[in-house]
Amino acid sequence: MREDGGVSDEVDERVTPPLVDEAVKKAAVCWVGVGDGPAYALWCLPLDGALLVVTGPGEQAAPGLADTDAAEVTLRGDHGGRIVNWPARVGRLRPGTEEWDAVAPLVAAKRLNASGSATELVARWAAEGCALNRLTPAGTAVSGADLPDGPLTEQPRPASAVRAVRKPFRLHRVRRR
Repeated sequence: MREDGGVSDEVDERVTPPLVDEAVKKAAVCWVGVGDGPAYALWCLPLDGALLVVTGPGEQAAPGLADTDAAEVTLRGDHGGRIVNWPARVGRLRPGTEEWDAVAPLVAAKRLNASGSATELVARWAAEGCALNRLTPAGTAVSGADLPDGPLTEQPRPASAVRAVRKPFRLHRVRRR
């Protein structure tokens, strides 16, 4: 409130809008973009109103995320469509800190298809320089009619998993009538 009793137009960044708060609580996948680069789909773990994301060697790729302090996050709803975009403050948790020791095992326990135990996974993340990032909502979220109208589709990015498709092998010649 203002001193004259009116309502202030200022946004308090410490208060997360209810839509962002609910979307973060239910998130298993988020799309994260850094700067003008494309957004990458990343698995995440919600914890205390923020999303935790692991990137680096042997984990998911998100170029530039570990070296920045701001990113753009997009979350989807139960129907699979985009429901909210919000700017995020990016904080990196460092191995050997109290926060790392408390949070990294929680994230490792939720990591699907990981080889080894959660303890071994945390040790590998620390040894190989993987980044455990906390994405905290900061700034004004965009939702509803304010979301972009277009599908935001783009051509697939080059990847080592992509290969040329060959014609199928036929054992005999097909006759046409």
